[in-house]
Amino acid sequence: MQNQQGCVAEFPKQLILPCPAKQKAAMEEEVTMSMTEKETAAMNNPHFVLVHGLGGGAWCWYRIKCLMEISGYKVSCIDLKGAGTDRSDANSIVSFDDYNKPLMDFMSALPHSEQVILVGHSAGGLSVTQATHKFANKIRLAVYVAATMLKSGFLTDQDTKDGVPDFSQFGDVYELGFGLGAEQPPTTAMVKKEFQRKIIYQMSPQEDSTLAALLLRPGPTLALQSARFKEDGEMVEKVGRIYIKTMHDNVIKPEQQEAMIKKWPPSQVHVLDSDHSPFFSAPFSLFGLLLKVAATSAGYK
Repeated sequence: MQNQQGCVAEFPKQLILPCPAKQKAAMEEEVTMSMTEKETAAMNNPHFVLVHGLGGGAWCWYRIKCLMEISGYKVSCIDLKGAGTDRSDANSIVSFDDYNKPLMDFMSALPHSEQVILVGHSAGGLSVTQATHKFANKIRLAVYVAATMLKSGFLTDQDTKDGVPDFSQFGDVYELGFGLGAEQPPTTAMVKKEFQRKIIYQMSPQEDSTLAALLLRPGPTLALQSARFKEDGEMVEKVGRIYIKTMHDNVIKPEQQEAMIKKWPPSQVHVLDSDHSPFFSAPFSLFGLLLKVAATSAGYK
């Protein structure tokens, strides 16, 4: 078929209907596919589940999600309670279980035969760890990106020292919320806009730090402080863990990352030349690392 300029015009792909006989054969083939073949296919095309840090949202991962989907991978980005598109008031969230419920619900709804690669950034590491305690059999690999990696959560003062940001060198950087009243401990915190690029995104493109300034929300710090995991330690050890260090991190500083790695050694440690937000400052390097660890993850289960 030719258009007025004499060029060959292609029919839109959506108008080309499959042959009924071929469609039926394909359906029968899917029904009769053995479980081993399905498991092999899943291993070759892993499902990545990406979890943001405090104050962030699923939007943080937009560059990584795009790269993965273009490459044919399945990706799910979670909004924890009070974050991203979840409209809950963060000042009303005072328990970690409540804050992390969206991820727990997501993991619970996964088919028992499916295993995901769970990736947590920053405070999202706590969310990942809770999931490994409760859903070890559904997790093919846990990846901590500049993340808080504490096997039992915040049980000791040393856990707090290792896993909580220390911004004292920058001055008064927080906007605090007092959802339980002015006389009670703060329920939320957010880095003030004038400090965000300097602390969190100093190596990231300007457009990404601008986007973040528009989308960051107060994070439920009181809920995070209650993160403690007392489930069966043997189950959590069944999940292979990878840590990705960020060498120019002003949030979870390199020495804090190293302390957590020594305390609870992962299977592998990788290093990125990035700030705290490698999904912005080093997206191709982070993407490549995630694919690399996914390709070698079969040996961890």
